[in-house]
Amino acid sequence: MKRERFKPPEPDDPFCCCGDIDQQREYCCCDCEELDNACERLIQRDSKNEDFLSRLLSVLSERLGLQCSPLGSVRIELSILPPMLLLPVLLQVAALHCMLGVVVLTALPGLVLWYYYMTHRKKRRTLFFLSLALFSLAYMYYLFITEIVPRGDVSYQQVVTATTGMILMLISLVRTKQGPGYVRADNRHNNITSTNQSKLCNQDSACCNGVSQTDHAVEKKRKWCSICRLVRPSRAGHCRICGVCVLRMDHHCVWINCCVGQDNHRHFLLTLLLFLLTSLYGISMVLRSVCPRQSVFTALLYCPGVYNQYSTALCFTCVWYSCIITGGLLHLLILQIINISCNVTEREVQLALRNGTGRRRFCGLLVETSTPSHGFMHNWTHFLTMHTAEGAHAPLTLTDVV
Repeated sequence: MKRERFKPPEPDDPFCCCGDIDQQREYCCCDCEELDNACERLIQRDSKNEDFLSRLLSVLSERLGLQCSPLGSVRIELSILPPMLLLPVLLQVAALHCMLGVVVLTALPGLVLWYYYMTHRKKRRTLFFLSLALFSLAYMYYLFITEIVPRGDVSYQQVVTATTGMILMLISLVRTKQGPGYVRADNRHNNITSTNQSKLCNQDSACCNGVSQTDHAVEKKRKWCSICRLVRPSRAGHCRICGVCVLRMDHHCVWINCCVGQDNHRHFLLTLLLFLLTSLYGISMVLRSVCPRQSVFTALLYCPGVYNQYSTALCFTCVWYSCIITGGLLHLLILQIINISCNVTEREVQLALRNGTGRRRFCGLLVETSTPSHGFMHNWTHFLTMHTAEGAHAPLTLTDVV
């Protein structure tokens, strides 16, 4: 029996990685035409489209799915994999020697900041920072249970306290992820305003050659969102990453992959506070166990013999890693407290600095804006008693958590 020679496919033959293209489309795991075009641009090194690599990764991440009968197609986000794979490896390498620890712990924040500016410039959502934060928390707790608790230097009450603090922080994080409070369209009001704003925009475009706009027209145009097609209330803002208008928008936090606004600002502040308290408590327990002869502050800088055993070196390296994260979040908490005390949001601060109307004071911690302050006590009372938008908290789903 003669074997048939392999025939290369004709140029016009459809090629599908899922088999017969005439089968039902629900069993096809990819958009073959779009994927083939992306691969062809990658092979030909097409320089006309600078973002073809990110499009290729987005196509792959959208189409890689695990068929599961009760849940359907579960999408795999590729950005959650680097923290899960690289973080344990880097920390274990850093525990081999003191100089390796200095190099890794110095380069790691730089890489995270570089990735932040890359994603922030493209105005794109990513699960990298949320997965890094959650996996760091899980890995630190795993080492605490497996390395520190068996040494016998930590009591049962201390373990329960640290575990309770972590659980409360996760609960507060889930409440924060339920939503910042979105601007809802009032059909009767926005239909009328949409027509007026369209006329206003046409008038503005027609008289933009040397003719100044009135303050009233500028104020109306500023409150109108041309993307969401609705009128924003005062202090609301449009998030270009989430693509929605947020009530009393403070900022878009990449660490929770969500905006911080009127409905979740208090839970966001509580999450930061619980994380800092739990982290500082855990760091103090680990240092007392690894360096029992030194005080907590002294052991962080001078702990003789800590690299004699690999387990103690790994715990000491993780303490320094936790200190770096805690320091960054402590700076964020201080900025949040100052902004709330002055009745300003981070968005208003950035807009004032961009427009040249804000002044930095106290090494940039305080920025004076045009937003009026009603006093320390009144500002905090107003912040703690802000009402939640009606229907803001929908039933929590897995998509809301991530």
